Amino acid sequence: MHDSRRIEQAAAEWLARRDRGDWSPYDARALEDWLCASTRHRVEFLRLQAAWREAGRLQALAAGLPGDEVPPRGAWVLGPVAHATHAHDVAAAGAATPMRARRWRHALAAGVALVATGAALWLGWQLGGRSEADYASTLGQLRTVTLADGSSAVLSSDSRLHVRMTRGERDIELLQGEAYFDVAHDAGRPFVVSADGRRAIAVGTRFSVRRDAQDVRVVVTEGKVRLDAPPGADGRATPVSLLPAGSVATAGRSGVLVRSLPVAEAERYLEWRSGFLTFDDTSLASAAAEFNRFNTRKLELADAGVGELRVGGNFRWANLDSFVKLLEMGFPVRAERLPDRIVLHAR
Repeated sequence: MHDSRRIEQAAAEWLARRDRGDWSPYDARALEDWLCASTRHRVEFLRLQAAWREAGRLQALAAGLPGDEVPPRGAWVLGPVAHATHAHDVAAAGAATPMRARRWRHALAAGVALVATGAALWLGWQLGGRSEADYASTLGQLRTVTLADGSSAVLSSDSRLHVRMTRGERDIELLQGEAYFDVAHDAGRPFVVSADGRRAIAVGTRFSVRRDAQDVRVVVTEGKVRLDAPPGADGRATPVSLLPAGSVATAGRSGVLVRSLPVAEAERYLEWRSGFLTFDDTSLASAAAEFNRFNTRKLELADAGVGELRVGGNFRWANLDSFVKLLEMGFPVRAERLPDRIVLHAR
């Protein structure tokens, strides 16, 4: 079982034991020992506790009880508490019919546009063996596209791709952001993703490429990828890295750093596809930067000391408010909430 999943399960079991009614001082001491053993334990427990309380409030509303009451012990219907939604999400799901109608019209228009684009790419491929297209996602949007060769790409938030396919080449340029590729096998036409002078080359595999201000990161989850760079200033060839499944390679000005992990561990870097960010003893400064990649409302740090705090756990990148509430509960942090940003101060 994945380490983060084990911690999540243990936290859920502690919450369930505490709610049973036979909680003892010995149990309380054992829980405190578990919480003190790791920052990730404490963060995960606080996160699930918040979800647990929210689930109880929603169940009370469904049962016709006052909003602050919780159904009696034993009446819980507990699903995946780690992924419990908030009340405003539930309310949005039951929006008025006109709103649903507008959403349906928008979805239909988007579907028609997608079909038209696909038809144009297919026609161009059939007539000349050539296909060229640009794809982009907006801030906070994940977008899946099918390429002319049958491969697919999942664009992360605020990302851009330029794709050029011929009968002899498959060239993709990552202009901005991050994308995950599921490559259709074609031994005669390598699949080449370029980013900031680096090239990730595959034949048929699954991998992601991320372009940051200083670095390019490649995560391989299936097959093998060759990572190379253009010749150096002296004209000499640069070293080539062969990346098997489980590799996480970071290429920058100082060279290429490759880490070999179990595939399940490498997949943690790609949980944004499921709406999550995963942190493992990560500085709060780095965690804030990750949240800012997906949200228009930014997370800012007012004090250098706040940025050095270490956090761990799985968090929904679309739920910045819940992340900040957990920080306030478990860390010496005070949040200043403004319309366009949330500023974290040392407390």
